[in-house]
Amino acid sequence: MFSITVRDHMMVAHSFRGEVFGPAQRLHGATFVVDATFRRPDLDVDNIVVDIGLATTELGAVVGALSYRNLDDEPDFAGINTSTEFLAKVVADRLADRIHAGALGEGARGIAEIAVTLHESHVASASYERPL
Repeated sequence: MFSITVRDHMMVAHSFRGEVFGPAQRLHGATFVVDATFRRPDLDVDNIVVDIGLATTELGAVVGALSYRNLDDEPDFAGINTSTEFLAKVVADRLADRIHAGALGEGARGIAEIAVTLHESHVASASYERPL
């Protein structure tokens, strides 16, 4: 399986419900380094997984739509704990939608899997992987 990874970051505010979250139940900020990995079994006609420039642009658009927002106020996340794991899935699903819409080019239709990792610090991260 071939893969490429592109990176961006996002800054959000949010709070959690549930004792398991301790002080994070209060409103707080989080900055995530976001890695998106695109995988496919064979390279396209240009011998690439996907255009890195397009992948970088589309990842930037996805995380840009989340950045500098209080996720508690976003209708898409009403009543949801926007954990790092959950947000990794949101980013992966939104990238998948963009691939299906053709935003990453026709060659990207051969992508078999996406993996998204959100690094919340130098010692902790969460990932979500999904097929296309």
